[in-house]
Amino acid sequence: MIESHKFLVTLIFLALISCGAARDLRNVTEPKTPETCASLKATGGDDTKVIQKALDSCTKGKAVALSSGTFYSGPLTIPSGVNLLVDEGVTLKALTDPSLYDLGAKTCGTLNEFGVGCKAFITIHGAKSSGIYGKGTIDGQANVTMVGKNKTWWELSNDALVAGNYQNNPMLVQINDSADITVYQITLINSPFYTLTGYETNGWTVWGITILAPTTARNTDGVDPIGCQNVTIAHCYISMGDDNVAIKALTGPSRHISVLNNHFDEGRGISIGSEIPHGVSDVYVANVTLNGSVNGIHIKSNTYRGGHVRDITYDNLCVYRAQHPIYLEMDYVHLHGNRTPEFRRITINNMKALKKGEYIIYGLSESNPVQVTLNNVHVAKGSAFLERFANITGKFIIDSTSEDRCGYAGIH
Repeated sequence: MIESHKFLVTLIFLALISCGAARDLRNVTEPKTPETCASLKATGGDDTKVIQKALDSCTKGKAVALSSGTFYSGPLTIPSGVNLLVDEGVTLKALTDPSLYDLGAKTCGTLNEFGVGCKAFITIHGAKSSGIYGKGTIDGQANVTMVGKNKTWWELSNDALVAGNYQNNPMLVQINDSADITVYQITLINSPFYTLTGYETNGWTVWGITILAPTTARNTDGVDPIGCQNVTIAHCYISMGDDNVAIKALTGPSRHISVLNNHFDEGRGISIGSEIPHGVSDVYVANVTLNGSVNGIHIKSNTYRGGHVRDITYDNLCVYRAQHPIYLEMDYVHLHGNRTPEFRRITINNMKALKKGEYIIYGLSESNPVQVTLNNVHVAKGSAFLERFANITGKFIIDSTSEDRCGYAGIH
């Protein structure tokens, strides 16, 4: 009993050391909804100009409130210092005309080899202290037939899969080159492409939001910090067709990121990569349940998109019905180039996987293995372990229990 107590104390101490170095460096607390500068009621028609005018004229530090009805709008831009508030019971729906989102090449709503022909439905660019608030819903309407087409955004995405190229679909919310951004309480549904994405943003809080899409909806990532620093994703519910969270380093380094107290249902798990040329480091994931995702922990890259992944800590995870509760792979989809990935100082503490699955840890070579430490990681009896060029400290604890839930405090 004394030895067990000492072991538990050691685990907690190690976790505290790791999270102290890894987590968001800000002191993040639950956001407060700003006061309103204007309150709008839906007209039943196209409200784009009305909403954008209110946003452009709003006093900094305040919010434009969508207070009543169902709004229909084309693309919107939230200015620096200004916020959008969607009140409870209100829905903001994205119009489904691809021409509204086109960036000038007339490719939005088509397939090509690039897939970058659309602006987002909501854009925050070069802003400071802006955000999206409220208990209402923002609906990307990717399940509705596009204007001038005979298919939905999601059907176009499936066409791209068959054709082996890319769909030009808009993201739902895109944040670029900004600071001190907040997304609080809102529900985001039916995104045509990535749902909530931030590029090169320093200081980004995502708190208490819901993201929903069907499991069949391709490329509908939940929250994607790309080249971002000091990010907290907390108390969220995400269920959709791709990565629940995907941390990437395509345009700059991603570091000091906290993923805390979340519940993820369908999806592809908590991912890092695959695009990491600028490196991902100092990530802390704690008190998360994954109920039905394809993967639990997923770190993925290859020599085409590679870079370093270092100082990543997972603590107090419950994984249920995942095909791959842990999947660490350096040769993802076998794309090859001259950017060698490196996975170092990855620590998994206090994890419980309740159903049998495949545990895959694949490094590149004896000189470049995946380096991972396991502390108190419980896996179900009958699981498979596929390891290649894996430097593993600690071991998996095989459980025969048929327990169907986790009892961790603080997890939904």
